[in-house]
Amino acid sequence: MADVGVANVQEGQVLAGKYRVQQVLGVGGMGIVVAAHHIELDERVAIKLLLPEMLQQPEAVARFTREARAAVKIKSEHVARILDVGSLENGAPFIVMEYLDGSDLAAWLRNSGPLSPEQAVEFLLQAGEAVAEAHALGIVHRDLKPANLFVVRRADGLLSVKVLDFGISKVTDASMAAGAATSTLALMGSPLYMSPEQMESARTADARSDIWSLGVILYELLTGACPFNGETIPELVLQVAWGTPVPLRNKRPDAPDGLETVLIRCLEKSPAQRYQTVAELATALADFAPKRARISVDRISGTLMSAGLLSVSPSGAPDSGQTPIGQPGGPSETASSFGTTAARKRPQKIAIGLAVLGVVALAIGGVLLTRLLRVEAAASAAASVTSVAVAPSANSTVTPSAPPPTLASPPATEAFGPRPESPPADARPVGPTGVATPKPRPVRLPAQAPKPSATKATSANCTPNFYFDSQGEKHFKAECF
Repeated sequence: MADVGVANVQEGQVLAGKYRVQQVLGVGGMGIVVAAHHIELDERVAIKLLLPEMLQQPEAVARFTREARAAVKIKSEHVARILDVGSLENGAPFIVMEYLDGSDLAAWLRNSGPLSPEQAVEFLLQAGEAVAEAHALGIVHRDLKPANLFVVRRADGLLSVKVLDFGISKVTDASMAAGAATSTLALMGSPLYMSPEQMESARTADARSDIWSLGVILYELLTGACPFNGETIPELVLQVAWGTPVPLRNKRPDAPDGLETVLIRCLEKSPAQRYQTVAELATALADFAPKRARISVDRISGTLMSAGLLSVSPSGAPDSGQTPIGQPGGPSETASSFGTTAARKRPQKIAIGLAVLGVVALAIGGVLLTRLLRVEAAASAAASVTSVAVAPSANSTVTPSAPPPTLASPPATEAFGPRPESPPADARPVGPTGVATPKPRPVRLPAQAPKPSATKATSANCTPNFYFDSQGEKHFKAECF
């Protein structure tokens, strides 16, 4: 048996008066897990303790407590059960969990290599059951990875996954969130499995960040390597933000058609482009899992429906119309990146084009209407003018007058075609309403001195006079005495 003094406990030491320490099971960055014997129940258990140097860090102690609070709320068979909590004589907290006999998936990959597609998908669906229940309780795991998926053999001989380590989970339920404050600048989780938004800010990561991690895990279970990698953290961050994974079929030619499409959707850079719930992911994976795994798909959907996080569409497929866990307001767009957005914008462009054509048509119509109104007004004005005619004396002769000056703008009738023939002299002008107006009688104008520009007459006693005909045109006549 190995010494466990590294955690200030010794082999054979009895904790809380009932747990006798036996051996070390594993050591992590924050704590150590030991096997112990429950004296009263004669049952083997696992006890997780904080490393001595972590006791001086309040955030580490808060995470440890948060793990116990979160895990004990989840009743799924795919989560390691919390049996008890306590503190050592020096105040160091510990968590008592069910003892698991098996190995985690990280060790499985090291020892046996990549899994078959059916086995990998089945393991992921089992982990999805635990994740769905956590999301239903307002808990985001934020540290899903093969090392935290422990495989055990059930009593019926089948393999089963247990999700471990909720120590850095994000809790949105106020009743469990005591001490759950997270610094935006803290790098929470394992970088190889972290989503882009979690790398940017762990505080804003929501349930869709767990879906990214599940996609990374599935890719690694199938290929033996993570989709994004780098020799340094900055290089890894750049790969996660901008890089593209090696296509699945390049590494696993035996992978079924369509499985890579599911992986691509999980690894979308934008959370709005990923599956929005674990139920959507499980439904997409159902065709690639063994028949016995169908129960996991049904449990995942049922768990989220019971929590009000999922509804069923008319086609029977899960429809996540709810706000993702940990993300107020939810995504502004849930369409995938395979052309849905462009298709939705096409009708908008057509509507805008029709609106522009409508405005142009109205503008042209307005111009034509204005011009017609001006024509009608000009015709009315011309018809309403009283013609003035002065009859010349019988013994006088008048030379033809010079044509009157042209108007600045042509008559309205000339704007739309040739001028009609002049009506007879005795024709009665027609008014704007179509009723003939009385023929005006000649009115003698008072004598006035001839203007220098008037047309020259043959008699010295001639007086120039002007009159308007029925078309509104001005004419000159000379009256001589």
